[in-house]
Amino acid sequence: MSALPTGLWKWDAADLAAAIRTKGISSREAVAACLGRIDAVNPTLNAVVLTLRDSALAAADEADRTVARGDVLGILHGVPITTKLSADQAGVPNSSGVVAFKDRISNGDEASIANLKKAGAIVIGRTNTPPFCLRWMTENDLHGRTLNPWSVEHVPGGSTGGGASAVAAGMCPLTQGSDNGGSIRYPAFCTGIAGLRPSLGRVPYYNPSQAERTLSSQLIAVSGPLARRVRDLRIGFTAMAQRDLRDPFWSPVPLAGPPLPRPIKVALCTNPTGEGVHPSVFDSLHRAARILADAGYAVEQPRLPSILEAHEVWDLICQGELREFLAGTVSELGDAAMKQAMVYMMARLPAFTLGEYLTLYTRRAAIVREWSVLLEDYPLLLAPVSTRPQFVHGEDIRSQEANDDSYRAQATLTAFALVGIPGVAIPTGVTSGLPAGVLVMAQRFREDVALDAAEIIEAQFPMPTPIDPRF
Repeated sequence: MSALPTGLWKWDAADLAAAIRTKGISSREAVAACLGRIDAVNPTLNAVVLTLRDSALAAADEADRTVARGDVLGILHGVPITTKLSADQAGVPNSSGVVAFKDRISNGDEASIANLKKAGAIVIGRTNTPPFCLRWMTENDLHGRTLNPWSVEHVPGGSTGGGASAVAAGMCPLTQGSDNGGSIRYPAFCTGIAGLRPSLGRVPYYNPSQAERTLSSQLIAVSGPLARRVRDLRIGFTAMAQRDLRDPFWSPVPLAGPPLPRPIKVALCTNPTGEGVHPSVFDSLHRAARILADAGYAVEQPRLPSILEAHEVWDLICQGELREFLAGTVSELGDAAMKQAMVYMMARLPAFTLGEYLTLYTRRAAIVREWSVLLEDYPLLLAPVSTRPQFVHGEDIRSQEANDDSYRAQATLTAFALVGIPGVAIPTGVTSGLPAGVLVMAQRFREDVALDAAEIIEAQFPMPTPIDPRF
């Protein structure tokens, strides 16, 4: 085992948890180190928009007393983490980056945050999001623009862009995120870290201060972890996936399934939209495929169901419900950039009747069935996170064409959110100064299989994170 780096803010969550449990370090030392890192780099990156210094240090002191008493400890006991601004956390704002919501204080914890706290994690800050979590980049009039530590010009992704930037820069080893169409996987890709979108029904999802979710959100949106290393994804996922009866769709399925027949077959997808991918994306896919093949996986390129059709159904369902339930609020309360993005998003939608809307869910069922059949034969799927490198700031509001292109580039993210299978965004090194990466997906409830494959890829592409801002 290699020596741990100097500076506790550089440590992985797994190492911090082990050292705190064995009294090698104190939780206060770990929390103070990450708070110090926030002080050092957050003025440049603007990833953490609320630092919970006093409450975090008090919680760390209590965590250390718990260790001293010899009490039973959770798997993240004393480990500093951050949480997403759109998720409820008792006693602090959940503004979702909207000026009008700046004083909206949560009256309880969102289910995944409650589970992280039960596992012993200590929340040291809240991370930035785009308004209403509705853009591929993270900026708003309430808190400003979050930067990607790799490049001042390129986005950290959205909507968990603040959390991803914070993890990549060492402000915390682990952050809580959510994903309706790519909001965990795309920020992980942008910032050179790992992100897990769990299966639908795996991690409980409930925001106590908000109204019940729309139908599409109930069937598509999930919470999950982002971290620098796969082993921390495993710990964060295990903590977040525990039972919470407030989510009626949570499923009591074991976190690890039975062994699969060897060799495990991998379906490689290199052209999800039929329009090709950027050369750096193509290269990442083939390098990852070779690594898996060398590790004993059987990588093939079978005929796949239509990813573009699944993406288009996601767009119609999710943006259609957005038009019905939220577009008016965005038009009234969103900032100028969010309003412009919404205009383009809505212009892409055709008008449809209630019957046509309901028929979309019939199409969704057929799409899920097709992919379930494919994944029975190919338990793993290797695909692009995006068809191109990271967007630049403001790209989605340049024109209608630019906004449409930004969504088509993310077709794998939206398509497989619709299908409901787990996916791990994992880095594959650095190309032209920016992180590259791939998306590893598996059968529903087989996060363990996807994480195993992602860890094999990770071992061949060690990343330098946490990094100082490179500008």
